[in-house]
Amino acid sequence: MPNPSLLIVPARFKTGRLYSQIPSNTDNRGDFNVTRATAATRVNSAGLIESVASGIPRLDYFASGGVVGCPALLVEPAATNTLSGSVSIDTGWISTNEAQTSGIVSPSGSNNASLFEAQSTTTRVRQTATLASGSTYTFSCFGKFGALSSGFSLNVFDENVTSYGSGVVQAFNLNNGTLGSSGTVGAGFTLQSVGMEDYGNGWYRCRMTVLMGYTPTTPRVGFRIGTAISGGRPLSVVSGTVNVWGAQLETGSVATSYIPTTTAAVTRNADVINLSGAVSGCIGQTEGTIYAEFEIRSDTTTRRLFALSDGTQTNRVFLYYASNALRAQIQSTSVSLGNPTDGYHKVAFAYQQSGVSGTLFASLDGGAVVSGTTAGTFPASLTTINIGKIEDTNATSLWNSRIRAAALYTTRLTNAQLAALTTP
Repeated sequence: MPNPSLLIVPARFKTGRLYSQIPSNTDNRGDFNVTRATAATRVNSAGLIESVASGIPRLDYFASGGVVGCPALLVEPAATNTLSGSVSIDTGWISTNEAQTSGIVSPSGSNNASLFEAQSTTTRVRQTATLASGSTYTFSCFGKFGALSSGFSLNVFDENVTSYGSGVVQAFNLNNGTLGSSGTVGAGFTLQSVGMEDYGNGWYRCRMTVLMGYTPTTPRVGFRIGTAISGGRPLSVVSGTVNVWGAQLETGSVATSYIPTTTAAVTRNADVINLSGAVSGCIGQTEGTIYAEFEIRSDTTTRRLFALSDGTQTNRVFLYYASNALRAQIQSTSVSLGNPTDGYHKVAFAYQQSGVSGTLFASLDGGAVVSGTTAGTFPASLTTINIGKIEDTNATSLWNSRIRAAALYTTRLTNAQLAALTTP
């Protein structure tokens, strides 16, 4: 196997810069520029959620099962947590028939979570939300098992005087980390997906994605203590308790990294990671190979993984994810590598000029190599590398999860090498 001309395994960084392992960073040829105009959160090497300042690459150590793993580069588009008081579940929240105890240790390691106790079956904690017809929203919240109940239920609904006239609910079993049942009342709320991730120390991040069929009169999101659902509505368990922290409501079908709020909504800007100019010598101009080890989170939005270009969309070679499929593309011609499941994967994509056009070859997770031929001319010049974003200067079509490694080769690896390089 030949040596790569460029290799990024996220490890060393400073504000505005992510360092490469190859080539040597003494001349900065392989070091990437990092732009994000706001602070953002990550899981640090101790397994705790922490905030990092603007412009600092997010090396995220999260691994399933509540343990830390190797650091991965977290790349996300801009997102807004529209809920206030999301840390301690205080400002902006309405509570009925409950007792709240503050000072519980949260997934951040601070004493800023709360314990809620239900004092009746109608105990509920909720906040007015912005929900518009035709939009998709993801509501997420961290929960930890308390007592007398197996967990809590999250709900998105249109409230009336006593409960809600229509809405959807999903229960989460926090005692064993499994999904409970769901329920729907009325029309206009479609539960598209649900899930939960183990953050260790008994904490789970629970999420539900909902498509709105109309604009509610009194839109709310909230939770109930307990996992009981009756007639499509949640019921609280009297004297049951649950620990709660880090509520988030955002547009889209993915629960992005946690965005803390106090008295108002907060926006986290996009992570923009690219390099141009002197790096062109690391890019194979007439043939080459792109490699990446990356995480998939099911998402119907188009996401760029790794792109080579001249700084525009006129000349480009890239990997991207769209409609739950991973694709390799030269100019306007692409091939599908299938529909990878949620989790980490490896892909290698070789390209080669053939006359005025080009051919492409790609393998996912050691699978059979797929190939294709470009319909137009081969890219004339490749001088820019983008990780997790579109080929031009716009911060659009951004990746929405973690990237463990990225590499370039200035030669077209053989089909056998592509399969070997990506075998799990």
